[in-house]
Amino acid sequence: MAEFIYANVIVDISHEKVDRPFQYRIPDRLIGKVDVGSPVNIPFGRGNNVRKGYVVELTDEPQWEVDRIKEIIDIAGDTVSAEDLSMKLAAWMKRHYGSTMNAALRTVIPSGKKQNRQVHKYVSLRISQRDATEYYYECVRKKQTARERIIRELLDNPEDRIPYELVTSKLNVTSATLKSLSDKGIIRIDSEEYYRNPVAAETTRYGKKTLSDEQQNIVDSVIRDYDEGKRKTYLIHGITGSGKTEVYIALIDEIVKKGKQAIVLIPEIALTYQTLMRFYRHFGDRVSVVNSSMSPGEKFDQMERARTGDIDIIIGPRSALFTPFPNTGIIIIDEEHETTYKSETMPKYHARETAIELARLVPDGACVVLGSATPSLEAYYKAKSGEYELFELTKRLTGGTLPTVEIADLREELRKGNRSIFSLRLQELLDDRIKKGEQAMLFINRRGLAGFVSCRSCGHVFKCPHCDVSLSEHRGGRLVCHYCGYEEPVKKICPKCGSKFVSSFRAGTQQIEDEVKKFWPDARVLRMDADTTRTKGSYEKILSAFANKEADVLVGTQMIVKGHDFPNVTLVGVLAADMSLYASDYRASERTFQLLTQAAGRAGRGDRAGNVVIQSYQPDHYSIQTAAKQDYDAFYAEEIAYRDILRYPPISHMMSVQIQSRDEEEGMAFSNRLRALMEQQHIQNAVFIGPALATIGRINDVYRIAVYVKLDDYDGLILLKDVLEKYIKDLQDSGRLKTISVQFDFDPVNGF
Repeated sequence: MAEFIYANVIVDISHEKVDRPFQYRIPDRLIGKVDVGSPVNIPFGRGNNVRKGYVVELTDEPQWEVDRIKEIIDIAGDTVSAEDLSMKLAAWMKRHYGSTMNAALRTVIPSGKKQNRQVHKYVSLRISQRDATEYYYECVRKKQTARERIIRELLDNPEDRIPYELVTSKLNVTSATLKSLSDKGIIRIDSEEYYRNPVAAETTRYGKKTLSDEQQNIVDSVIRDYDEGKRKTYLIHGITGSGKTEVYIALIDEIVKKGKQAIVLIPEIALTYQTLMRFYRHFGDRVSVVNSSMSPGEKFDQMERARTGDIDIIIGPRSALFTPFPNTGIIIIDEEHETTYKSETMPKYHARETAIELARLVPDGACVVLGSATPSLEAYYKAKSGEYELFELTKRLTGGTLPTVEIADLREELRKGNRSIFSLRLQELLDDRIKKGEQAMLFINRRGLAGFVSCRSCGHVFKCPHCDVSLSEHRGGRLVCHYCGYEEPVKKICPKCGSKFVSSFRAGTQQIEDEVKKFWPDARVLRMDADTTRTKGSYEKILSAFANKEADVLVGTQMIVKGHDFPNVTLVGVLAADMSLYASDYRASERTFQLLTQAAGRAGRGDRAGNVVIQSYQPDHYSIQTAAKQDYDAFYAEEIAYRDILRYPPISHMMSVQIQSRDEEEGMAFSNRLRALMEQQHIQNAVFIGPALATIGRINDVYRIAVYVKLDDYDGLILLKDVLEKYIKDLQDSGRLKTISVQFDFDPVNGF
């Protein structure tokens, strides 16, 4: 095969420029040395000024007359800049996950467009400590819980000015309440033009906390490895309340002292006020945060602060991984099992693997620390096999006790004549809590909304004989497997017990809210789901109202059980755990276990004991049983055995080739051609499934088709991806592929 002799180079790294590469000839002495992502010195413009650029594509086809194409001068020097790292990481992501280089660059390079200066507000006490204390007790007497919360926070931290955004979004205090307090002269609201940390406490007042023996062992082990030049990936498996955050802070403290920077990834939904303030109070104005609620200008300024060395630590969701620190020393991923760490747009990267690659690329290397009470099977499998180092935190250090978890058998409820969506036990407990003035949360996981079909008498679920996922009911009386395309007609009689109570299971938050009001007409009910949180601020408004005890029951989807701390909640009801258990997804059992474990953690966080009722048609299922016992190891042993038999990740790797076409027949024919092309590569032990319509087969009149490949060797999947990418690009360049698009998803986390 001919060597690539031309390189397409971008000169300025910014969103506006990545689509405008310039072509240069690679001199003979550099052929084979220049690669995608390489920094190169090039002659640029009419004056041939030497500029630094980055290679985004290699080709053997000239775009211009050959004698007009300038030549690369040389590969840029040995020093590695933040931009160099971004380019190398983008090139790795392009190859590892499949996408265009432009898409990868847009992912890793922060916006280069400077926005207008922002104004930030801070809240502080205007009155004396004594007067504030008197006012606090007045709020307690009048049950003004929002005012009580903010005054208590200001009394606890008299030296701090607390960022206005944190007060409204994380303390659930409304702007109207703050204005009223300001008008009364109780608090001061200061506004300042922005070029500083938007959410930093002003002083570093907290020194090191005394760690437990388990916590200190982790810190000592990681820092010892670091000092010896060992750069590893660590997994901290710590039960809820075991003090993982204190370990993170201690580790960051040691790494920052060495002149390095730290990246802390937290799922957006878990970015709680309490968690953030623990970092701010320890590290002061050397820490900052990015999140989706910040304006482009705010995000830009935080990236600039990182680039110029104004901060050492950044906290944020998945995108914070690409903060342009010059010398990252540690990357921490909290709640590493969360699916939000996987991107659903091209490139479909996973933050865990991408963080490990970034840690490998940075000068001197960095260590990666993963933490979770319910680790992903991928992380735990690698820890068990020795690829990651495993630490366990087994002792609960925070207040509150683990709640009592009960499982309600919905089959038994039916036999007793109870056809409501609430089991008798849940009705009893709800009635008790409402009478006592305590709060309850009822949530339903609607991930399996396509509707699995089951027998309400014996619990039998109709499954695919080839994939061990439930069949979903489609129009026309068909049950369909969304992984391999297997179909069978809907049966009206249960093949296991002969019952006629066979139906697809559907339920929604609106129905639950209506049922609560029917049973308890005087109960105050709030509902939180996609419908009630569409408008700006509605999410915070609902949480604020519930925190202020303006409702007895909060009904919602998964968003209500992640990252929230309501001390007055003493009951959590999980309605139809089966909705996630029988989603058309091989990860359904894992997600169910994680979800139920999280739900159990919402109850009894204050000084009163809590109860959890899990309602299920499959009460004996291992994910439900082990979640009720909080027994991760038992769940892992059972689940990994199934993954092994069926060759699903993490035992094997999986690539989803996702085809979209406005014409179903054309799309299916093209999908078959792609499968045939992959089979022609004769890669040993590769298993091909499909093509078949995706879980949602058509969106906006576009048909969605998937071909799956299972293979133990990830590099083998990359080879197949490369073959398909070249085939597709040749068709696109020749104008023969205009109506079909193709994407790749490696080890998919969410269904297609």
